[in-house]
Parts: sequence; C-alpha cells; structure tokens
Amino acid sequence: MINYEAAIINYQFPITLMLYLAKVQKKEILGEISLQLLAYQNSDETWAMLFEETVLTVPPDFAQNVLNEGVLVLADIGENGEVLKMRSATNWVLQLVDRYLTTGITPDFLQLEAEKAEEWPQSLTLQSQALSRRFIEVEARREQIQTLEAKLQKTKFEPAA
Repeated sequence: MINYEAAIINYQFPITLMLYLAKVQKKEILGEISLQLLAYQNSDETWAMLFEETVLTVPPDFAQNVLNEGVLVLADIGENGEVLKMRSATNWVLQLVDRYLTTGITPDFLQLEAEKAEEWPQSLTLQSQALSRRFIEVEARREQIQTLEAKLQKTKFEPAA
C-alpha cells in the first residue's frame, strides 16, 4: 500500500502555482477524492512526466460529482501542494490529438527528426573539415605550381651551357 502522505511530503513542487495533468482517484471508504499527478507544465510551455507516484487529496469544497474515477484533469496546484483550480482535460487532450496526431506527427516521426537535428551539427563539422582539407590541398598545389613556374622562368632566361 502506498503511503500518500509520505509521497506528498517527499515531493518537492518545482515552481509555485503550476499546471499539472492528473488522474482522479476516489477512495470510496473514506469518501475522499485525490489526484494522482502525472505530468507538469514547465515555464517554457513544455511538459515533464512525473515518474514517482504523487497523490494529493482534493479539498472537500470541490464539486465531487464532476470528478469521476480515472478522469484526467488539469489542476492548478499552489506551492504548498494545495489544489487551487481544476478543469477537465478532455478538450486539451483533443487539441493535442488534432494538432499532432492527425497531421502525421507521430512519436516515431518526432524521434527521427530529433535524431536528424542531433546529426546535423556533426554533418556540418565533417563537411567543414573536408573543405578545410581541400583548401589546404589546393594551397599546396598552388605553391607547387608557383615553384614550377619560377623554375621554368629561371631556365628560360638562363643561357644554354
């Protein structure tokens, strides 16, 4: 059995007043509703998963009939871990599906693009090194040609022995 109070005490909330994606849990025996925090929104609008189980009890003044077991919600949570505001995550999830999953942007596509982005600087470095090598080779050839031209000029103007 999970010690929910310990999970709340040990969890450090990253920033004051953050938006969390959470799943509603009901404890029928106690009549309590709690939220299992799943992910939180960073200040740069990206999201980070929470890998350790963190559960917060919902204050009794929230409308309990709206919160069914297993429903995903977006919750504003204060710095002390208090639930300040909640709303259904349905529309938010549907927007994500519409924006990313219906346009062919799949996790595999994103992974491939991330790999390409990581390889791009390496490719540029290799191309730059190849160009530098070619430049050095061309300069060496130019010096050889100048040396040969100078020898040729010198032999042209030297009297035949």
